[in-house]
Amino acid sequence: MSPFGDRLLMARMGLALVLANARYWSTVAPLVHTQLDYWGRRAEEIPDPALQEVALANLCEEGFNAQATATLATLAPRKHRKSVVEAIVGLQVIYDYLDSLVERPLADPLAESRRLYRALVDAVVMDTEPRRDYYAHTPQPDDDGYLEELVNVVRRALARLPCRAAIAEVSERAAERCAEAQVRAHAVRVLGRAQLELWARSNALDTGLQWQEFLAGAVSSGLALHALTAAAADPRTSREQALTIDEVYLSVCALTTLLDSLIDYEQDRSMGQPGYIRYYEDRDALARGLRSVIHRAAARARDTPNGAYHLMTLVGVVAYYSSAPTASSEFARPVTEQIRRELRPIITPTLAVMRAWRVAKRARTVIASRGAH
Repeated sequence: MSPFGDRLLMARMGLALVLANARYWSTVAPLVHTQLDYWGRRAEEIPDPALQEVALANLCEEGFNAQATATLATLAPRKHRKSVVEAIVGLQVIYDYLDSLVERPLADPLAESRRLYRALVDAVVMDTEPRRDYYAHTPQPDDDGYLEELVNVVRRALARLPCRAAIAEVSERAAERCAEAQVRAHAVRVLGRAQLELWARSNALDTGLQWQEFLAGAVSSGLALHALTAAAADPRTSREQALTIDEVYLSVCALTTLLDSLIDYEQDRSMGQPGYIRYYEDRDALARGLRSVIHRAAARARDTPNGAYHLMTLVGVVAYYSSAPTASSEFARPVTEQIRRELRPIITPTLAVMRAWRVAKRARTVIASRGAH
């Protein structure tokens, strides 16, 4: 049974979508582009060629992540929207940059990665001063203060938000969860799977999630940080509401990770990196896990302010991934079809929008390539 069968809820979600689009294109998108342009210029100033290449490649290839996650800034009152965008874009750039840095061979995968990922935690910690020695294990690093500036920009932006204190503890915990999950996931190729599974099992106990879903949600918890940042702009936000938002987005993040892994399965397997769905026994277990996190997120989102918006985000995540061409592959299709059925009828118009967007994007790519020749 779909968790979105309530017609009034569907109407509220539709209204949330209209308002989010109006606010995004008029007030948020220009701010996002300004921020990405600035970080692009800063990345070009990095003296270390290897670090510069990573920073520029991430801004070029992953810039869409910042644009997409900044939609959460549409929840913020207009007077605080600029600060929310600065924090969200900065956090996303940090997340993508660190993800690429720890993919490189490291002598001590856990210690070196943890020091790097301290930047993500420092960005959201309220009172503690940043460590600034993120590259301590890297021989003669020189990023011209790029990572440290990212951390400081996020901290200053968060400090300007009226309910910064209400989200502080929850944000720090979400950042630490994300950092440790990323560190341990990247260390699997050197230290094996056992350390990752043991950590995920022990931390999933109080969440109501299976360890596979907890792990998938933890590694993508940057999105939870963005949702909490937007909530900090609302002067009515309480710590209890922040806890609920984090719980909702832990499930939404699990959806993001698992669906991304599902539609990229064939490509990842050909490269010897089968993604997070490798931790399931089979596709039926994966489908059950996905349905579980959908229902869990939907149930908790109803208890939050702006619940219709958060539900719209959940549906948008599923529509985005299940509209990808590879979602119709022989391997992915049985699962994506089950998930789409779970979300009917509310997902139908969102799917249509996503498919139209993908067609338009491909057309722009073709036109651009012809113009280049």
